[in-house]
Amino acid sequence: MVFPMTTGKQIIWNCRGREVVCGQKTLIMGILNATPDSFSDGGKFLAAEKAVARGLEMVAEGADIIDIGGESTRPGAKPVPAAEEMARTVPVIKKLREKTGALISIDTRKAEVARAAIAAGADIINDISALSDSGMAAVAAETGAGLVLMHMLGTPETMQNNPKYADVVSEVRTFLEERSALAVSRGVAPEQIALDPGIGFGKTDEHNLALLNHIPALAASGRPVLIGVSRKGFIGRLTGKEISDRLAGSLAVAAFSILHGAHILRVHDVKDSCDAARLVDKLRVQGTQDGLVA
Repeated sequence: MVFPMTTGKQIIWNCRGREVVCGQKTLIMGILNATPDSFSDGGKFLAAEKAVARGLEMVAEGADIIDIGGESTRPGAKPVPAAEEMARTVPVIKKLREKTGALISIDTRKAEVARAAIAAGADIINDISALSDSGMAAVAAETGAGLVLMHMLGTPETMQNNPKYADVVSEVRTFLEERSALAVSRGVAPEQIALDPGIGFGKTDEHNLALLNHIPALAASGRPVLIGVSRKGFIGRLTGKEISDRLAGSLAVAAFSILHGAHILRVHDVKDSCDAARLVDKLRVQGTQDGLVA
């Protein structure tokens, strides 16, 4: 079997002057939710000291990036005021920056929160709304932060209300191309941008599967592709497993994503995901050498 991906091609992702190499070693982004209501781990790391400890634990487990969020984006979630979001995340970022050189990402839709997080030491803005805040591109341009642009249909409150597409792959790809062009037009360097198709964000199970099967269509942009499937609902529906029992399904989809061109995996289970990614990375290198990977 020849896998439809481009293995070994390096892409440089510029995150506040740090040249992050994508395309050989799969990068693992550990999820750190400083929220009371996230779908999987809400409330576990709301206290700053617990969040910092978990962040350092993920680094020890092999995480390349710690993605810190102060607002749940589960289906139906209500928005959180910027001041509250900053109170949840900025102290954690400050403490982590003092203790680790790992990349730190702020998961936010708000330019105000992103700016405060970067001032505290964050390197990356993970914007699930892809510049819905008109000031977000300016923050990325001025600070040089890495910028993840994600596709979402509607908002977390509305995204799963009967999502429909004529062609989900084409529409998601076009949306991300347009938002990337908008970011560049506002001063963001193309090298700062990474793309996320938004698995589970305004998609049915069929939409999710189609996007995963067409990761190469996104990778063709020449920018790093981030995939986040960890413990998500479609895995539960396909396997019949509850949130706490979705590790095997999450790892299976993660491995599939790597083999189809994903550069970054956003995960809850860092240690197991690192193990899986290292093995798949090794296998695909061997596959390239043997002519089994396109």
